[in-house]
Amino acid sequence: MSIDPTFLSSMVLILTGFGAAFAAALWISLVIWTYRDARKRTRDPLIRILATLVAAILFLPGVLIYIILRPPLTLEDEYQKTLEEEALLQSIEESPLCPGCSRRLDSLWIVCPNCHTRLKKPCTQCGKLMDLAWNLCPYCATPAPGSRLDNNPLDLPPVEESIKDFSITDEFSVDDK
Repeated sequence: MSIDPTFLSSMVLILTGFGAAFAAALWISLVIWTYRDARKRTRDPLIRILATLVAAILFLPGVLIYIILRPPLTLEDEYQKTLEEEALLQSIEESPLCPGCSRRLDSLWIVCPNCHTRLKKPCTQCGKLMDLAWNLCPYCATPAPGSRLDNNPLDLPPVEESIKDFSITDEFSVDDK
């Protein structure tokens, strides 16, 4: 049994054609992938073009060089990382500090557990916490004991009555002249 030389040459020609088509498709796809990846990782158009040219000219070694030299994080990853850092810093900055020992406090604490500095006082009427400097409870309008307002009670009408008494005057009407 002998192999026909024309069949063998045509089979080699077909396999070579498929191999060349595969190599060309691989080359084009790697160049496109390099461009898209560079676009996700940098804003600089010059770096995008250079990375694409390296991948296009050097083929597989060029893609390998790009993978080694590319930025480790995408722009989206960097943005998410900065958002996380800002949220962490904001949560750290929002927590109050003890005026006595400068340690972090909870906003509901009356006394610092470390140095025993008094931070807030409870209202005698409603029991909600007030700052030490306040002479009046903002929740129930009760004067704090020992303040100047303690001797002169406030005559505040209930909120519903003050809303009923509110009326719009004719100052805001438009005159047809």
